[in-house]
Amino acid sequence: MSVILHLLKWRLGLAPAEVWTTEAERACLARHAAGKHRLAEIGVWHGGTTRVLRAAMAPDAVLYAIDPYEKGRLGFSAPRIIGRAEVGRVRGGRVVWIRAAGHDAAGSAEIRAVAPFDFVFIDAAQTEELLHAEWTAWAPLIAPGGLMALHDSRFVPEHGIGEQTSVRYTREHILPDPAFEVVDAVESLTVLRRRSRPVT
Repeated sequence: MSVILHLLKWRLGLAPAEVWTTEAERACLARHAAGKHRLAEIGVWHGGTTRVLRAAMAPDAVLYAIDPYEKGRLGFSAPRIIGRAEVGRVRGGRVVWIRAAGHDAAGSAEIRAVAPFDFVFIDAAQTEELLHAEWTAWAPLIAPGGLMALHDSRFVPEHGIGEQTSVRYTREHILPDPAFEVVDAVESLTVLRRRSRPVT
């Protein structure tokens, strides 16, 4: 289905917003986002997981919803329209929308001014190159004790998540990072906590 056709069906209530995380993964994210105050999600799409994070975070929290939302042939982004509407249905806290790639947003003055973050979810990095860019940009912005959640980071063949490059990069470069420790793993999702001091 084309994005425009899906937008029309969504407006008519004939198609749901798309979400790429599973129910179990969203429940895991909600547990770890609960009560957090400075959050970011890289890769929002239709806002399915963003809604979960907004509902779970502290009432006075700020969630940075980051996605480039490239314009289509008609000059606008249909996923952006759906995403903003879906996230707007959840009350609580504040959502700041940033229309940029995750690694570009991480280097912006706006993000640097509010760092460090206590929860960041990377949901738009399925290649080794992109995950490397997102990880190296955002890992330094995590507060001690803060969490970084990575989607498509574990080998889950029954879900179509094979040995793609994001899985391999996680295993070979992220899991050995002494500054972080794994605190949870559900299906293709890995949750890491930044240590107060790296293990030497």
